[in-house]
Amino acid sequence: MISKSIVKVRYAETDKMGIVHHSVYPIWYELARTDLSKLVGFPYSKMEEEGIMLPLVELNSKYKVPAFYDDELVITATVSKLTPARIVFYYEVFRQDLDTPINTGYTIHAIVNKNMKPINTKKMFPDIYEAMTKMLEDNN
Repeated sequence: MISKSIVKVRYAETDKMGIVHHSVYPIWYELARTDLSKLVGFPYSKMEEEGIMLPLVELNSKYKVPAFYDDELVITATVSKLTPARIVFYYEVFRQDLDTPINTGYTIHAIVNKNMKPINTKKMFPDIYEAMTKMLEDNN
């Protein structure tokens, strides 16, 4: 499954050169990731109510072509890897005038309880693990 989130670049998201600042892309990743979790019926708020947290372990972002003020962008998110205790999301950012992504990235998240202890989601929360698996399976 792939989510598609649309954003319009705001002036405050650009730097002195008029280019979207590199720190904005992880915020857009988060937008796309939360949209993806809503698509499968387990928004972050519901996961957190169940006692599941997804702290960030690693962030990677590759900048290929700049985005500018007022550009309309599409940010896609998908799950590229899943284990009972870890999930990897993959992102692509597209500008309207280009067919190839202007940015790609991934984030790795641990799956932990409220005490930040790793949990086996497959055993403890099979319904949530099944939803996460659906995000992965639909990509093949």
